[in-house]
Amino acid sequence: MRITAEGLTWSVAGLPAPVVRDVSVDIAPGETVGLLGPNGSGKSSLLRCLAGLRTPDAGTVRYDGVCVRGWSARRIARHAAFAEQETGADSELRVSDVVGLGRTPFRDRWRAPDATDRAVVAAALERVGLTALADRSWKALSGGERQRAHIARALAQQPYALLLDEPTNHLDIRHQLELMELLSGTGQTVLVALHDLSLAARYCDRLLLLHHGRLVATGPPSTVLTADRLAEVFEVDAELDTDAVGRPAITYRGPLAAEKTRGARRQGRPGDTAIPGAPEAAASSFDAPASRTPPPAARRADA
Repeated sequence: MRITAEGLTWSVAGLPAPVVRDVSVDIAPGETVGLLGPNGSGKSSLLRCLAGLRTPDAGTVRYDGVCVRGWSARRIARHAAFAEQETGADSELRVSDVVGLGRTPFRDRWRAPDATDRAVVAAALERVGLTALADRSWKALSGGERQRAHIARALAQQPYALLLDEPTNHLDIRHQLELMELLSGTGQTVLVALHDLSLAARYCDRLLLLHHGRLVATGPPSTVLTADRLAEVFEVDAELDTDAVGRPAITYRGPLAAEKTRGARRQGRPGDTAIPGAPEAAASSFDAPASRTPPPAARRADA
C-alpha cells in the first residue's frame, strides 16, 4: 500500500509552533522507511497523523491515493497497524489475548475468536519469538517482551502497512536485529521511527529526517546520514564510513560544544541536500509532548 501525505500540519494548543509543520511524504508499497529526528522533532505525532489517530490542522493523508479523512477506525485498522512506544499498564490478560486484539477489526462486536483468528495470533507470536509466553500474564512480562507482543499484535492485524513508533525500545541487541530483519522482510509498507541511526542505516531502504517538526532531508541512508547533517540536527560530532555490506557506519566522537553548534548553524552546510524550503534549525529544541497481505488494527483517537 502506498502512503502519501501532502502539507501535513498538526498543532497542540498552547505551544508556540506546530508539532508537525507542512510535511509531505510518499512511501511506496513494500518500502521500509526509517523516520529519524531528535527528541521533540515530531516523529510520534507524524506517525499518529498517518495512522489516523490525529486529525491534522491542514494537509491530507492518502492510502493508495484515497484520502482517509472521515474513515472509521475499523476501516483505518484494516489498512494500517500502529504500534506505539509505550508498553501500557499492567493487565490480567494473557499475552495471546493482547495479541488477539489485532483481530478486532475483522470480527463482529460479539463474535468470539475463531480458528482463523487463533491461527493468525499463533503465527504472529512465533514471528516475534513469544510462542512460549502465549499463556503468560501480561503483567509478568518484561518491557522488551511487551514491546515484542505489541509488534505481534500489529502483525496479527495483517495490515497493508506497519507504522511503528520506536519498536526497538527495551529490546536487547539480538531482538533489535531480529525485529529489523523481520520488518525489512515482510513485504509490507513499513514506516518505523528509530533513534538508533546505525539500525536505520542497515535495514531501511530510505530515511526521512525531521527537525523541529519539518522534514529536512529524505533519501537513501548514504545521502541523508552525513557528518554535517548529524552535527546540524543531532548536535553530535560523528564520522561516517561504509560498512562491510555497503551501508553507512557511524562513529560518534561526542556531543558538539554549544559554540561550535551555533557556528555551524550560522554558516550552513555546503553540499547538504536538505528539503527545499526547510528553515534553519533553531538554537534550542522543544520536546513536544509487494503483495497485499490481509489488513491492520490501529486505535484511532479522533476522526
